[in-house]
Amino acid sequence: MEKIRVVIADDHKLIRVGLNAILQLENDVEVVAEAENGIEVAAILKEKVVDVILMDIDMGIPNGIDTTYKIKSDFPDVKVLAITQHEERDYILKMLEAGASGYLLKNCGRDELLAAIHAVVNGDSYFSQSVSATLLKAITDLKSAPKSSSKADNPLSDREIEVLRLIVQEYSNVEIAEKLFISVRTVDTHRRNLLEKLQAKNTAGLVKYAIEKGLA
Repeated sequence: MEKIRVVIADDHKLIRVGLNAILQLENDVEVVAEAENGIEVAAILKEKVVDVILMDIDMGIPNGIDTTYKIKSDFPDVKVLAITQHEERDYILKMLEAGASGYLLKNCGRDELLAAIHAVVNGDSYFSQSVSATLLKAITDLKSAPKSSSKADNPLSDREIEVLRLIVQEYSNVEIAEKLFISVRTVDTHRRNLLEKLQAKNTAGLVKYAIEKGLA
């Protein structure tokens, strides 16, 4: 079985050591390197094959947000999973805009950490429960705000909006297919079309778009 190759990026050694100790116990995960800033992350990616980066936000200059932008530009296949103490909406949205596939808080447990790593490797997004609550509140706030967008601002069909809303609610492709009475292959097609139309890097990008447009 091929292992998931992980880089831990955090400017606090204690955090890196702790995460490394947890992941070393897993048969399907390998920590290939540690970094304490964005410069070290970039250097590692030039030398090693990496699947997932566990990314702190507060790493000095460049910070985790700027580092994520750079990574997704230069290494688009590498998944970024934010692990931070910040649960404010602005931090979450900035990381999603940068291209992060998931967002965890540093008080998460081992099981949630592993679930998040596997989710982003499989192309899904993952948010801590409180982060999901923050995103839902952002959606609610936008729904209650006056709508000024026109059809021209929203290139999606009614069916694509239906699929997008269910993606935001964290339904799997199989669950979306069952709910909308369509095939899983059709759901896959809608998801690809959404990514292409909205120029989103991943599912997290779709979530961000839905929040901004009040579509969820």
